[in-house]
Amino acid sequence: MAETDPSNARDQGSGQDRRTAAVPFRVLQLTDLHLFNAPAQRLLGQDTRRTFELVLARAQARHWPPDIIVLTGDLVHDSGRSAYRILRHRCDALGVPYYCIPGNHDRLDLLVGHLDAGAASAIRVVNAGAWDLLLLDSTIPNEDGGHLSDSVLAGLATHRSAAHGRPTLVFLHHHLQPLGSRWIDTMQVDNGTQALAELARNPRIRAVICGHVHQDAEQHSHGLRLLATPSTCVQFLPGSDDFALDTLTPGYRWLDLYPDGQLETGIERTDAYPDPLTFVSGGY
Repeated sequence: MAETDPSNARDQGSGQDRRTAAVPFRVLQLTDLHLFNAPAQRLLGQDTRRTFELVLARAQARHWPPDIIVLTGDLVHDSGRSAYRILRHRCDALGVPYYCIPGNHDRLDLLVGHLDAGAASAIRVVNAGAWDLLLLDSTIPNEDGGHLSDSVLAGLATHRSAAHGRPTLVFLHHHLQPLGSRWIDTMQVDNGTQALAELARNPRIRAVICGHVHQDAEQHSHGLRLLATPSTCVQFLPGSDDFALDTLTPGYRWLDLYPDGQLETGIERTDAYPDPLTFVSGGY
């Protein structure tokens, strides 16, 4: 996996030239799409392509246009080339710059080859107006849980020492500390405590944002604001010891980034599922 020095690996986002001090730079986070190669396949009763389209329609009605879209992993469910190609064509058609990081269901080589070549970097810095976005790869090949490599932790320290004073958001797929759901907490970042300690050394970090857990959550740890975002398909029941579905609908997170470092964020959800949920035990 290619890794880049975050002091000089800066992707240029759009919109910063036309922004004023009074207007925020808008980021949309989409996560856990779980798209299939075959359009007939379903995840727990849901056509994940259709739920993704419903989420996009909601975003286009409520928070459009964003300046950047960040897709935080589990973009496909069955590691298929066709699903990545379909997603690229759909994202290209939106006319908005987008950046992807892998999740535990993704195949990094296919994601890089067919969707976002920049995802090959385990840590990269994206310019978001007056802000930096740090995109981290927390995946372990062929495992559901997460880990942040020594090179990623070193990259976080390098970014912290850079004397530019820019407010920063951190995005990754896995959560860094337990959420209180025993089954999903076995699949968090296994060195999350070390990662949190490193992140806490950077006073410019305004939030650390993940996917993976298929739910809206907010925690505070080590002086950091930790946010989790609903899936664009099915949702997991918070606080459940075993795998269980929630009836809350698909959604996304919007983030408004102001030049003075102020962050406003929220969750928006679709009105309903397009099909009945299939409730099962034991996971998916």
